[in-house]
Amino acid sequence: MRVGVPREIKADEYRVGLTPTAVREYVSHGHEVIVEKGAGAGAGYPDEAYTRAGAKIVPDADAVFSGAQLIVKVKEPQPVEWARLTENHILFTYLHLAPDPAQADGLLASGCAAIAYETVTDAQGGLPLLAPMSEVAGRIAVFSAGETLLKHNGGMGLLLSGVPGVPPARIVVLGGGVVGMNAARMAAGLGAEVVIVERSIPRMRELDNMFQGRILTRYSTQDAVEEEILKADVVVGAVLTAGASAPKMIRKDDLKRMKPGSVLVDVSIDQGGCFETSRPTTHANPTYTVDGVVHYCVANMPGAAPRTSSEALVHATLSFGLQLADKGLDALKTNKHLAKGLNVLKGQLTHPAVAEALGKPFVDPYGAWK
Repeated sequence: MRVGVPREIKADEYRVGLTPTAVREYVSHGHEVIVEKGAGAGAGYPDEAYTRAGAKIVPDADAVFSGAQLIVKVKEPQPVEWARLTENHILFTYLHLAPDPAQADGLLASGCAAIAYETVTDAQGGLPLLAPMSEVAGRIAVFSAGETLLKHNGGMGLLLSGVPGVPPARIVVLGGGVVGMNAARMAAGLGAEVVIVERSIPRMRELDNMFQGRILTRYSTQDAVEEEILKADVVVGAVLTAGASAPKMIRKDDLKRMKPGSVLVDVSIDQGGCFETSRPTTHANPTYTVDGVVHYCVANMPGAAPRTSSEALVHATLSFGLQLADKGLDALKTNKHLAKGLNVLKGQLTHPAVAEALGKPFVDPYGAWK
């Protein structure tokens, strides 16, 4: 199969869908890989490294899309990329369709098969292709919060770690999954006071054992969330429902009662955000303020560390991508976890949570291609 890697064109996005190491694996499986000129430059991979790995460098995105059957990306396709997709393409990337009806309509109109990293599952019920970026985003969220708390960035002028005799910042993490755990790990390591609000009692036990009492856990109720956000200097939103829009954990009316200069970091922004006042921002302009509370809602947080993020992502996606290259869509018939990633096929939505969020019909993915 011909595998294409276009350069990412979303604002401030420097990751790449395949590293040279991954290209070599595809080539060793007998596949042809075409890479857009400069696709890996932002992550530190020159064209020469791709050539040595066996890829062919092509001048532009048109050459990638017209020449490849399997398109491997990082971020959701942009409008100009929707127009390049056809029914002959398999798109393998992050999609986050639930809060993005325009993208969904573009993919449906293209006729392509679109497989979303974020809804591929594993035998443990986890999301293995989302996990590595969740790890990076959770850690970056804390660094970004610490920077945003500084006075010149609009925060209250608080040092995350405190100093002897002066207490540290109180960081409340909403959600104890991969993002939340990594955010808590970084925050606790920096000396902050950390509270995780979580609704799974078994998960709270795991976190308690993991952190050995270094953090506090609270069962997630409306009262608990309200109490904690009023005491918080930083709130990290880390809630997720696979494929669906993120639930709104903090309403606009809550902001007036929060500490002036406190910081909200919405890691769930790709799925629509878990704060009512969230809207996507970029690394170039990461923050805005509503009712005295600073919002950090960068939609591609891991893009700030493209070398680390690209390698971590490829480690997770490689085996699935090779299955698609080796077998095409037949790979979904033999791998039920990869099949969970199928969101769009032949102009139909094939993931129930995505279809529900968008208010469109759901079509069983196995019946869709018979």
